[in-house]
Amino acid sequence: MTSLLIGAIAVVAIASYVLSPKVRTADGFFRGANDDGSAPGLLTLILSQVTTWIFARSLMNAAILGFYYGIAGALAYAAYYLSFLTGGMIVDRIRFHHGAASVQAFLTDHYGVMGRWTYNLVVGVRLLSEVFANLLVIGIIFGAAGTTGYTLAIVGIAVLTLGYSMMGGLRAALRTDVMQTALLYVGLAALLVLTVTRPEFDLPAIVGSSPDAGGPGWILLAVALLQIWSYPLHDPVMMDRGFLADRATTRKSFLHAAWISIAGILVFGVIGVYAGLNRGDGEAMVAVLTRLLGEPAMLVFNLALVVSALSTLDSTFASASKLVVADMRVMAPSVRNGRLAMAGFLLGGLGFLFLGNKDLFAAVAVSGTASMFLAPVVLFNVMGGLRIQAWAYGFAFALAIAGGALYMLEAGGHVALIEPLFGLVHKYAKLLLICATVLAGGCGAFALSLAVAGRRRAAT
Repeated sequence: MTSLLIGAIAVVAIASYVLSPKVRTADGFFRGANDDGSAPGLLTLILSQVTTWIFARSLMNAAILGFYYGIAGALAYAAYYLSFLTGGMIVDRIRFHHGAASVQAFLTDHYGVMGRWTYNLVVGVRLLSEVFANLLVIGIIFGAAGTTGYTLAIVGIAVLTLGYSMMGGLRAALRTDVMQTALLYVGLAALLVLTVTRPEFDLPAIVGSSPDAGGPGWILLAVALLQIWSYPLHDPVMMDRGFLADRATTRKSFLHAAWISIAGILVFGVIGVYAGLNRGDGEAMVAVLTRLLGEPAMLVFNLALVVSALSTLDSTFASASKLVVADMRVMAPSVRNGRLAMAGFLLGGLGFLFLGNKDLFAAVAVSGTASMFLAPVVLFNVMGGLRIQAWAYGFAFALAIAGGALYMLEAGGHVALIEPLFGLVHKYAKLLLICATVLAGGCGAFALSLAVAGRRRAAT
């Protein structure tokens, strides 16, 4: 089966190289414009949004959460994809109401250099985490951490993806995303059919697999519903695609990407629930699925993970080059420098991978919590059109970073502050408390800023 998987990956990689254009203009490389300067069409944008958010880490997380926490875990992860709806709303306001050409431009207008660089810092870490987390899933497919198969798979996929990404930048990512999304959803459909036709599949048991209303899956769903107000704004892959086409096309792309992505994530989530309901004592999810569905189905399962990793990595490299070269202006905005930035992010992601955290969901949770300093920005600045003093923004940023760091330390067992103070044991209950505190504190600081400014105006 391994040789078949490698052969299928080779076919997808060759097709990606064939589809990737050799881009020579900065506009095509960083903004995905066609040779005639036109923006990508609606179908391309929809499929690109979908496949760059349904990445290998997402599929694996959805299945794992379903496996351990039942349908609530699957729904919790699917809820993050409501970010397409909030993200579309955010993009529409920033572009067409406030007239900003990018998120960085909007934050610079409101908070100066601090706004731009705090955002770039969080976005940069987010992109690095995308590289290492997706490559981690690839490695796991081919062997245990540290084995030859694990290392060769990671390096091989990384080099292959970097190669065609460097050829065409964002335009290559957009073109290959269409093919990769089609393959991914064919695989998801096949997996769904193979799963629901098994004699062990019990839909009522799936639906009732999270009977405890206070269980971890439901708590995580509450966390997701708090984080989706800021989560899309800190994802440059999503935001970059919001500044490519006209208003009507952009709105439709976000709307359709939402339901298509949620459906895809729920397929993997339900497969995870199915495995969890039929597992033996101490049996891991992959072992359960292999026993229940057989090797051919697992080949499709693993190929779906690889294809989703490829589609996310090329878009991550494209957004990373745009961030460093076009947005931060660390180097001159040339195609050559864009390619150098891609290589740098790959090396950074590999460094995270071989030296850092192996917890797949922790990366999402920490990133989502750290991004919550943007929630009051969305509510007060983007939607409310209000001007807030810079100190409030700085406070919200510091509080969110502290919250993300606290969750990482608590989840890793390095500190134990929340349980003795609040009696919360499970890490998702702790995460919900942290997120609620960060959101309340940030919004409170923004509201206080408005009140102080109002008193000053009244006094004068």
